[in-house]
Amino acid sequence: MYHLPYFKENNFEEVLSFMKANPFIVLTGVDAAHKPVATQVPVLIRQQDDQLTLRGHIMRNTDHHKALQQNPNVLAIFTGPHTYVSASWYTNPHQGSTWNYITVQAQGTVRFLDEAELRNTLRDATTHFEGSPHTPGAYDALPEEYIQKLIKAIVAIEINVTQVDNVFKLSQNRDEASFDNITNELKAGPADAQTIAEEMERRRSQLFKG
Repeated sequence: MYHLPYFKENNFEEVLSFMKANPFIVLTGVDAAHKPVATQVPVLIRQQDDQLTLRGHIMRNTDHHKALQQNPNVLAIFTGPHTYVSASWYTNPHQGSTWNYITVQAQGTVRFLDEAELRNTLRDATTHFEGSPHTPGAYDALPEEYIQKLIKAIVAIEINVTQVDNVFKLSQNRDEASFDNITNELKAGPADAQTIAEEMERRRSQLFKG
């Protein structure tokens, strides 16, 4: 991740909101031999006082599970909509085209949870993502026999987040005319482009006065 001040979101509540809206992370780590591993994992995000934690589960006895047992240090990558930005939309088009996107990276250490915590994690996750504890897909609606088989195949993890970095790359480095033209072009694009355009419009008053 590169660090340019005009592409940084300094309001942590904005960063946390983005994380909660995009909880299907890429969880990366390395094993004892420094071989990289990665897994896509939906996570529950919790903040208590100044401590941020991520909870989820992965399959047992995979390369990633074994790597995390050997090295608990991880990087969780949160990504959202992204879009190509053509230099032809700038007031001076003789520059490189680029990509607009938002990403958050959370560094931390993994703790493996016991069976009771695994069950709680599954219950909390299904309730959260189902939107209700009373749907047919709820944890408590599952047969105990099925749950017993499930918990033998997976392991719950909790990530104690130690550092959060972000890039909110939304054409903040462009002049006002270019910014507005980029926004208008993205509005006419596919869904991701339109979402980025909406985010740019929301932030416009912070960049340009009057």
